[in-house]
Amino acid sequence: MGASLELLKITGYTDEEFQNAFEGQPYSVMINPDNIKWQRSIEYNEQQAPDSSSSSQKYKSTPSDKLNFDITIDCSGVVDAKRTDMAAEISALEKIVFTYNGDIHRPNFVSIQWGKNFTFKGVLTSFDTSYTLFKPDGSPLRAKISLAFSQYISPSTVEKLDKKTSPDITHVVDIKDGDNLPQLCEKVWNDKSYYAAVAKFNNLNKFRNLKGVSSLVFPPIKQSS
Repeated sequence: MGASLELLKITGYTDEEFQNAFEGQPYSVMINPDNIKWQRSIEYNEQQAPDSSSSSQKYKSTPSDKLNFDITIDCSGVVDAKRTDMAAEISALEKIVFTYNGDIHRPNFVSIQWGKNFTFKGVLTSFDTSYTLFKPDGSPLRAKISLAFSQYISPSTVEKLDKKTSPDITHVVDIKDGDNLPQLCEKVWNDKSYYAAVAKFNNLNKFRNLKGVSSLVFPPIKQSS
């Protein structure tokens, strides 16, 4: 018997370190997205030197990564005979990503996970709903939900990143194709042995194949050890 289809899951968290999951089950999409757009950018200030006809680009900042994708909610009973209540489906998703959480005085923090190698931690920035199929009485049977998220890094981590590079502070490392954790630990700390601590800190199940991961947080050595 073949393996069951892995569905994209959206989990809410009530803390900015993504340790305390929101009550209830994560939201599993009914149909996986056709595509996911993960946007990364770098901002520069244009500077033109005296007596020069062209401008140079001075680094300004690296904005938060952006994630955008569409999901389809189909309550016709064809996709899943147990999920035929459109209002309940949208409400369940809204509670996780959109609704104001009075306990933390803001909407939840959100983790999007698809399989073992794709994880994005952030906050919702837009939630657009288009109804595309209806019952004869006008009740919606199918909807397309367009979701956009912005990567979230806690202020305490940002503060550490702004300090001078040190083995005892947090690092955020961009991941390139072919990278693995032992190799990156050697590069950051000249010591491969911390790969397990980094994997645990980032909730990774694998440390050699980092496909689908854009960046990782490398915690302070003393803390991780």
